[in-house]
Amino acid sequence: MVVLEDVEPCRQAVRESQQQGGIVGLVPTMGALHEAHLLLIRTARKRCSYVAVTIFVNPTQFGPNEDFDKYPRTLETDLSACEAAGVDLVFTPSVETMYPAGSQTNIHVSGVTEGLCGAWRPGHFDGVATVVAKLFNILPADLAFFGEKDYQQMVVIRRMARDLNIPTVIVPCPTVREADGLAMSSRNAYLSAEERKQAASLSRALFAARKSIQTGEYDAAKITGAIRKEILAAGPVDIEYVDIVNADTLEVVKSVDRPVRICLAVRIGPCRLIDNVAAGAGK
Repeated sequence: MVVLEDVEPCRQAVRESQQQGGIVGLVPTMGALHEAHLLLIRTARKRCSYVAVTIFVNPTQFGPNEDFDKYPRTLETDLSACEAAGVDLVFTPSVETMYPAGSQTNIHVSGVTEGLCGAWRPGHFDGVATVVAKLFNILPADLAFFGEKDYQQMVVIRRMARDLNIPTVIVPCPTVREADGLAMSSRNAYLSAEERKQAASLSRALFAARKSIQTGEYDAAKITGAIRKEILAAGPVDIEYVDIVNADTLEVVKSVDRPVRICLAVRIGPCRLIDNVAAGAGK
């Protein structure tokens, strides 16, 4: 496994693999790797002959009152996990490498960034789109793997790649969950034991909502109301949103008459947790 901090050697390594007929897979991360990241890597390893992982805590996707400085950084452990998973290349750039002095370009994706987390985290998805576009240029992979836990992020990146004619194919991967259903996240480490127990109500409420749709409840307001009720019953929380959205456009729907995503964001203690499940036609 090769660990690189500079741009040009990464680009050269990818091109050399492709020139030899290889299929290159890319797994962008912010480090603090856990089982969900490793699933992305294993999926890439199965589908690709060369696998690159990026580890970069991107400052431009954090707001002024968010946890950039406290975000867990576990590079040595992450590198060991990558090597054990059969990764070929790990890119670990500095902020100065990704954003050289004088950088003035920013990418904004309209529409799919406006609701859900976009309404609560102004500028967040501009930071995501910009850094991922940079990574796609530095490591011009054939396939890039993203978890569906961050569903809006995956949709934003897919739209950006389509609109900018980026040839990298976006491959969504299922959400990985703890035994009690909580979606795996690096931020789960912030939760106390009591908060951790309370957080399990999020997935429980989402799965109950999906079951209610399967048994004939299509009124979005009733479904989201039941989700809120179950989460609040588990303890005091700050619910940012619970929305049912079109799976492709992320527009809020009033009736579940098409494939949808049931999405939520909730603050429990110091931790902002997001989750979603697919529902609707064929789910």
